[in-house]
Amino acid sequence: MKIGLYFGTFNPIHVGHVIIANHMAEHSDLNQIWMVVTPHNPHKQKSTLLDDYQRLHLVNLATEDYPKIKASDIEFKLPQPNYTVNTLAHLKDKYPQHEFCLIMGEDNLNSLHKWKNYEFILENHDIYVYPRLNSGEIDEQFVNHPKIHRIGAPVIELSSTFIRESIKNKKNIRPLLPEKVWEYVDHNNFYRK
Repeated sequence: MKIGLYFGTFNPIHVGHVIIANHMAEHSDLNQIWMVVTPHNPHKQKSTLLDDYQRLHLVNLATEDYPKIKASDIEFKLPQPNYTVNTLAHLKDKYPQHEFCLIMGEDNLNSLHKWKNYEFILENHDIYVYPRLNSGEIDEQFVNHPKIHRIGAPVIELSSTFIRESIKNKKNIRPLLPEKVWEYVDHNNFYRK
């Protein structure tokens, strides 16, 4: 099975994340999308980041009606700080029958050359890239790379930061979150302070 790994803090997961994950599941050769919830880095200030398991629960709520999309806590079990190359190695050991690919926005593709062992990642894993409005100039080495696949997904300019700030400022952002996510966030008074 070919699995696309969509990494994020998902703080909170919003409709843009779900639209992109579903588009990748339906309009590429990926069989499943695993939404990998990035744990809190113990070396960084926690600020507005919800507990790891709360964010995982929100991703589960958002994706439960999408059989091709799964929430993953695989990075919770890895030593911190963690690097994508380590997660990929761990997944390859744990699920040798699967082929793992990365999903990222064009903006992240621009900084791929700064990732730990990015050459190894590119050599061994396909990367599926969705468009972003403000992605900047793509590094020449990535323009026609055989492992990089551009997918014409809808351009979603929505951020979890915007959602958190809007909730804090008592704005109605209900349409921006999957219904069950909205209900859980609202019920628990998340992001209000």
